[in-house]
Amino acid sequence: MKIIKTILLHSVFFVSSFQLQAQIDKETLSLNISKAEEANQLKLKEYIWKRRSDVFIESQLKLTTITEFSYSANGELETKIVDAETTVEKKPGFRGKAQASAAEDKMEYIEKALKIALDYTFMTKGELLDFFSKATVTEKNGLIEAVADDVHVKGDRLMVGVDPDTHMFTYKEFTSLLGQDKIEGKLNYEKFSDGTNHLSTTMLNLPAQKMNIDAKNQDYTIRIK
Repeated sequence: MKIIKTILLHSVFFVSSFQLQAQIDKETLSLNISKAEEANQLKLKEYIWKRRSDVFIESQLKLTTITEFSYSANGELETKIVDAETTVEKKPGFRGKAQASAAEDKMEYIEKALKIALDYTFMTKGELLDFFSKATVTEKNGLIEAVADDVHVKGDRLMVGVDPDTHMFTYKEFTSLLGQDKIEGKLNYEKFSDGTNHLSTTMLNLPAQKMNIDAKNQDYTIRIK
């Protein structure tokens, strides 16, 4: 009797999973999400904000940068570093020059890592449609989850969580490459009181450099027109 019950339970689970996959129309879903994203971006363009990025190497805080974000008149996202502070003590003489050169290289690496995160944050309509066309889509814990490979570069992977009621992203997780180095990221979203969806935190892991970057978007302000 127990064996029969087990077989029946597995059969019900398989049928339910199959029906769920059939119920999710990926084309309609991707169009709904891209429309919601486009409408949300129009709201977001009214804001300026800052991102605080704390850079840890071997679990030690080494650098903090503040980057300002705003949209230009033609709708392009613009970024500008407005402050940077390091905990590394400056060395004198030639060693100081070598240290400064290494710091510049490290800063460039960090900015490239954060740029990759932005590529997964702000995806175009075409990129979203392509992503969902090849994604495996399921429903879990009240969210729609989708995962696909080869999204921006060959070998990368992106998983997203979407609110089925608003078609807004709640999180994104990705693995990609910075040059030959692996990069892992987690992006978390929150909403303003008016419903505008925005990126809240970015967490990056760069094992080749023993580096972690914890970034938080803050100081969202509606721009003065």
